Order: sequence, then C-alpha cells, then structure tokens
Amino acid sequence: MKAREWKIEYQIPELPEELLQAGYNPLLSYVLTIRGIRTAADASALIEENDAVLHNPMLMKDMDKAAERVRRAIRSGEKTAVFGDYDVDGITSTCLLADYLSSKGIPCEAYIPDRSDEGYGLNNKAIEKLKEEGVTLIITVDCGITALEETDYAASLGIDILITDHHECKDGYLPAAVAVVDCKQPEDTYPFPDLAGVGVAFKLACACEGNTEVILSRYADLVAIGTIADVMPLTDENRYLVRRGIEMLKAEPRPGLEAMLRESGIDAASISASSIGFSVAPRLNAAGRLGHALMGADLIRCKSHQEAAVLAAQLCSLNRERQNIENSIWQEANKLLQGTAVSTPVVLASEKWHQGVIGIAASRIAEQYSIPTVMITLNGDIGKGSCRSCCGFNLYDALSACSDTLISFGGHSQAAGLNIRKDQIETFRRALSDYYKAHLPEDEPEVTCELLITDPSLLSVENVRSLDLLEPYGNCNQKPVMCMLGMRIESYSNVGGGKHLKLKLASENSTFTAIFFGHRQDEYGLRPGELIDVAFCPQINEFRGTTTVQLVLCGLRRHDPTSLCRNILEQACSYLRAASAYTPERNDFVRVWKALGTDFSLGKNLNVLLDSCPKDMAPEQYCICLSVFREAGLLSSPEGGIYGAVPNNISGKADLEATPLLRRLRGIKALR
Repeated sequence: MKAREWKIEYQIPELPEELLQAGYNPLLSYVLTIRGIRTAADASALIEENDAVLHNPMLMKDMDKAAERVRRAIRSGEKTAVFGDYDVDGITSTCLLADYLSSKGIPCEAYIPDRSDEGYGLNNKAIEKLKEEGVTLIITVDCGITALEETDYAASLGIDILITDHHECKDGYLPAAVAVVDCKQPEDTYPFPDLAGVGVAFKLACACEGNTEVILSRYADLVAIGTIADVMPLTDENRYLVRRGIEMLKAEPRPGLEAMLRESGIDAASISASSIGFSVAPRLNAAGRLGHALMGADLIRCKSHQEAAVLAAQLCSLNRERQNIENSIWQEANKLLQGTAVSTPVVLASEKWHQGVIGIAASRIAEQYSIPTVMITLNGDIGKGSCRSCCGFNLYDALSACSDTLISFGGHSQAAGLNIRKDQIETFRRALSDYYKAHLPEDEPEVTCELLITDPSLLSVENVRSLDLLEPYGNCNQKPVMCMLGMRIESYSNVGGGKHLKLKLASENSTFTAIFFGHRQDEYGLRPGELIDVAFCPQINEFRGTTTVQLVLCGLRRHDPTSLCRNILEQACSYLRAASAYTPERNDFVRVWKALGTDFSLGKNLNVLLDSCPKDMAPEQYCICLSVFREAGLLSSPEGGIYGAVPNNISGKADLEATPLLRRLRGIKALR
C-alpha cells in the first residue's frame, strides 16, 4: 500500500455559537464554518437560496442586440436554425432554444453537426445546407466564439449569425456577428462568468421573453443537466439553476428524461447532481461521441412515453459500446507508455482511435499519471485531438503558447480540443513539454480532507443526513471529504463481482461499514486488526428497513502517525483537537516513564524517537506523554526542544495534571 501524501486539516474549527443556536447540528456547522460561513444569515442564504441570486440577462454584453434580432425573427416568421454542439451541454442548449423559438411560432431547425464528418462548431458546408433550406438566421449555442471565417462566409450568403457561447475567446478576436453573447469575451461585465453554454442560451430566452420565471419553469431541467455535464462551478446562480432543475426532474420529468432515469436505474424522487453527472450525462454524451447526437436531442424533445423508452434503451446500448471502445483505447495508450518515465504532458496519436471517445481515455490517462494528456486521432495528414488537464494546469493557456504548431484549438483551462498536422505532432509535443516545465503546477495531494473526525459520534444518522442541505454538490461545491485516523479493520470482502472493497471498521466504541468503489483488497494487502487511515464522504444507507451511516471512501492508507506526532512534539498550533483523541490517563504516563528507564536520551529525530514507543501504545499518545513530561520539568535538552532530551532531576513530585498541555487536552475531551 502506498502512503501517498494526504492534506489533512488538523486544526478543527471552533463552532460559532450562532450556527448552533439557529438549529444547525454540529457536523453541518463544522462544514459551514470550514467553508467560511459563520453566521446564521449566511447559512440561510446558502441553504434557502431563492431567485434573487439570478442576474439580469441584459447585463451581458450584446444581449440587447441579440434579443432584438430574435424578436425581429419572431415578428417576421423568419426561418431560423439553432446550431449546437454534440456534447450534453450543446444538446441541451439546442433543445432549449429551438423549443422556445418554435413555441413562438417561427420555423426553427435544430442542427447538431456530426462529430466525425463535420467536427466541432460552425462549418461552411452546414451553412450552405441551411442556406438551401431557406434559413436566414443561425443562432449558435455552446459554440461559435472562434468562428470568424465561417461568420463572414454566412454573411456573404445573406445569413445573419448570432453567437451564444461560454468558451474562451482566442486572442480577443470576435466574429463579425449581429451579436456575440459570451460572458468570457473582452469588456463583458456580467457578474457571473461561469455559465454553461445552456446557461447562456437560457439567458437569451429570458431576455426575449422578458420573464425569467416563465423560462425557468419550462427549461430548468435542461439547464441543470447541461451545467452539471459540463462540470461548471455549482456556485452563484448555477447552484440555484441546478437546484430548480433537479426539483423539476423529481416532480415532472419529460417523457424522454423519465425513460432515461428508469433505464439508468435511478429513482426520480432521489435524483441528484451526482446521479445526473455519473448516469444521465454519460448516456446522452454517448450519442454525440459515436455520431448520433440527434438521438439525444430526440429523446429530450419526444412527447411519447413509448418512443422515449425505445430511445433511452438505444442510448444505453450506445453507452455500453462507448465504454468498450474507451477501455480498448485506454489499454492501448497504457501499452505505449509502458517503460517510460511520465514527467511531462502525454501526447499520443493513432489512426485507429475513435475521435468521439479519445477525450474520456485522455481523462483516465491524465488522472492515472497525474499529468496533462493529449490524445490525437489521425486521418491522413490531419489529426484531431482531445486534451485533458490535471493539478490545476491551464490547458488553454498552454495551447495558446503552442498555437504556431496547431491548425486550430479551443476549449477551457481543464479540457480542450485541437486540430494539428501529422508532421507537427513531435514539434507540438516538445513545445508543450517546454511550456509545462516553465509553468509546473503545484503537487496535489492524493486526497484533501476538510474535516478530521476525532469524535465518531459526530457521524450520526441525523448529522450526516443534514449535509443534504448543501446539495447540489459538484464543481466548487464538492461533497465534504472527511477523514478518521487509526481505524481498526474488523473484516473486509470484495463485493460487486470482485470490483469493490467493503470494510467493517472500528474507532473507539463505534463501528462503521465502508465501501471503496473500484478497489480490491489485494491492492492493499489488508489484514484484520491492522490500523488504517480513511478519507471518505459519509452517506445514509437504507437497507431492509435499517438506516445506517456508510463511509464512501476516496482514500485509504496504513495508519501513519508521523504528521500528528510531529505536531504534538513541536507544539504546532494546529494539533490540539486532533490530539485530544489520544489524551493519556495516569497509568499511561506511568508505563511510558517505566519503559524509558532511569538513564535515557530521546531520539535526535522523529523516527528514532518513535522507535522507543511501547508496542501496544499509540505513537500519538506516547508523544503526548513525552510533551507533558517536558512541560512538567522531567525532561530537558540543550536545544530546549524535545529531540535528544534526557531525564531532569527535580525536587519533589511532578504535577502532570497542572501542565498547560494536559489541562487543554482534558478540556477539549470534556466538550466531546
């Protein structure tokens, strides 16, 4: 088992009395406090958020021009096309705006390009096709911000282009469209720049309608699905939009989405942002990835429950096909990397890889090696690549710096796409490597734990259930990750066909069931009775009428006492509450003093010092004993610290209970 670096916040915060008096229980209050919410008013604003958080769409640059152009099309019955993208954000954006325009009585076509034949974004061939069909206005959703040449070409054919997008603007240049609505364009002062593409399309519909609540009550579900699928921050108005969308999906889902939920094995009443992100979105995405994006749009827009059931089953079948292709690509990529020291971004290319699936494989490689990854599908002399980042490395900036080696690129800081000539791939690989070395991201820990649980009673059913008030969870509002140290393994088993690890763990007088998805016992060589540290998100588990708290693990390692021991011995300010779980009693002090003997010298560093710890005593408890001895005057060292200390002859009896450390630890323990 690898004891990789964990980031643990040993300083457990003091709970604001105001939160407790307002009725928030201790576990929820701890999480709120850690996230900077210390007053009842701020907690209420977060948990009981209302539509006051929504910003006026007219604050977006060019929204006035865009709304007026759409109203003109409505007044004249102008044939219009909504041109989207083939991912979930693009599909939901297209469905939302096309349905809204159709409801206003104008002929409107929903156009989603074929991923393999047309690629991403506006293209001249599609523009020509729409011209032949009599379209005079094309509104882009979730794309278009880089379509400079295509916009000019459309204008030459007498077609107006209206851009709505949420991607970065390349070099600040904008298409010469009748309006460009994108929060990330220069000089846009909209208060929240992190809307998904569907969020921007929603704002356009709100501006045209002049009534946000009418549009929200009709399309909140689509806004939620697109926002979650595109991993947008669930803060500010995104949080409210997603919450409203989930409520809509629970209360009255569209026939297609109801069928998708049923096919995915999700009870509509318990749907969450997580189930959308892990079950619904991948199935809708599979359609676009394998060249059937209109199938996803058809599912969303269909009115017949019978037709919806058929489409949902077909999409689930496509998703299984996508998973098989993805796994094959991932395995092949791993073979290419075997025997190499991966220290700079991975750039791989193949003529055999499916363009629609390489992005997911790139995500897996990036996560596996903790390195940005670019995977390219070659078609003759041209390659199309999907890029995925990690550790906070900004991919968009990196691609901008390497743009002279690329035909084109676009995307976000963490995910992007590119087009490249085959003979430029090696040059691009070197340029990206050089940029990465000059902009190395900080090393990220395996897991970051917000809250160290030293009192297992905090994980009661009532306390854990209260965390649901923080939903919806997602980007920038993750489920709280907690940790417990030194838990004893009572039993374990591999479950789910041997794919997952289930454990029974004990801490003090409490026992918990834990599940570690995607991991097996033989990865770690676990044994009953040994101590481990676990990082987890607690959840409520209801089975056969019994409700319990289950720990869903996101990290596991053999118990490593060194960090806390170092804090205790060096009297760091952050250790007291964590150390209180190991507060010694009188017999413990007696045992340690006897074990040290009459003539001793403590180790010169932590590892040597811990070698003298009694085998049946927790190292943390041993270190507290030594620190108390030092405060009581029983130990001294030339440097004044604990390392290398020797016994100190004192007259009379040492009063250990009067030492500042033990009094503070006793006080903390009394509050638990």
